[in-house]
Amino acid sequence: MQPARPCLAIVLAAGEGTRMKSRRPKVLHQVAGRSLIGHALASVSQAGADAVAVVISSERPEVGEEARRLVPHAEIAVQHERRGTAHAALAAKAAIAAGHDDVIVAFADTPLVRPETFSALRAALTGGAAVAVLGFEARDPTGYGRLVEQDGRLEAIVEHKDATPGQRAITLCNAGLMALSGRHALSILEAIGDDNAQREFYLTDAVAVARARGLEAVVLRAPESEVQGVNDRAQLAAAEAEFQRRKRLAVMLGGATLIAPETVFFSYDTEIGGDVVIEPNVVFGPGVRVDDGAVIHAFSHLEGATVGAGASVGPYGRLRPGARLAEKAKVGNFVEVKAADIGPGAKVNHLTYIGDAAIGAGANIGAGTITCNYDGFAKSRTTIGEGAFIGSNSALVAPVTIGAGAYVGSGSVVTRDVAPDALAVGRARQIERQGWAKSFREAAAARKAAKKAAE
Repeated sequence: MQPARPCLAIVLAAGEGTRMKSRRPKVLHQVAGRSLIGHALASVSQAGADAVAVVISSERPEVGEEARRLVPHAEIAVQHERRGTAHAALAAKAAIAAGHDDVIVAFADTPLVRPETFSALRAALTGGAAVAVLGFEARDPTGYGRLVEQDGRLEAIVEHKDATPGQRAITLCNAGLMALSGRHALSILEAIGDDNAQREFYLTDAVAVARARGLEAVVLRAPESEVQGVNDRAQLAAAEAEFQRRKRLAVMLGGATLIAPETVFFSYDTEIGGDVVIEPNVVFGPGVRVDDGAVIHAFSHLEGATVGAGASVGPYGRLRPGARLAEKAKVGNFVEVKAADIGPGAKVNHLTYIGDAAIGAGANIGAGTITCNYDGFAKSRTTIGEGAFIGSNSALVAPVTIGAGAYVGSGSVVTRDVAPDALAVGRARQIERQGWAKSFREAAAARKAAKKAAE
């Protein structure tokens, strides 16, 4: 259970990220539709951090703007010189000095750490540790700091270049994240020196400081996949893959069927109900909820949409923000819906665009129908009543209302409201000219022959 103790989370976000080869700050790149720093902030908040300090570079104010957008009460601290991780943490000195029982130090470029892991670090502090360090068993420990334990206690963090042959054989490595007792956090951080080749202040030295004072330091273990950082585009893709693996597993264990799980991509906030079936090659953008028993057919893309119980989307369906499908509604192949309510049992089967509209229960929208919602300056709304039938290849020019039970003839351009149970036909009268096609072909052939003879 999460300890009910005041907690400060310091999120370090001052890294440059030059290996990303991007104008965008590294921590604003996204995994599953959320920025890296957004993942870190969400995790520490869910672990009970009631205060948050984000340390940014003076050259990247947009990182602070993103943090404040996500956590309005976050304090923004600036690291003006890059002199190591402990130096960065001390940029939030005022927040640390405010007094919290627990202080978490997290990294904005490590997006996959679970709230439960941060809670476990906090629990170790409750158990009497002054420093709790997160470690992992590395497949290849080369380059990582080694965590040296004795009798279940953490004695030191030894950098690879400083490790003895025996220490290099250790596979338990430092993940960088830690928690410190609020009672000791500031004095420990301020005691860290820069007596190293780089003349920087390293957070890892907090262990040595604590042990020298007779304080307890402990290690908690996490899977290597959970603590992977992001420094380049390849690592960004690896983090995305791990997130999707987790999410797919959670969705299936939650009672949904993924026919080809590796081809389905979720957003960080996708909600999937029970007995949902998701076919191959489906992409969920942010803000999607799919209720029980719905079917999402192959090659569909959903964002900012709600799919009601028993509803059906696709194949090749596109639901844009504001699309809301009621129970047992159907949006078929090559249909796009935006900012529209599709009523219970209504059908929009194929080759249709429905935007800024309300479709009543049981209505049927024929193939090729378009709601003409935009005049180049403003958008207007189309309302289609319950049980209405819209014939194929119709254009409904908004603002317009089609009454309940009304019929619109195929190929119509509807510019005025249609009364309930009425028939509306808005198309030119068909004419027929006998022999016209034959005369046209003969004349065209003659011109072509004359041109060829002239050459």
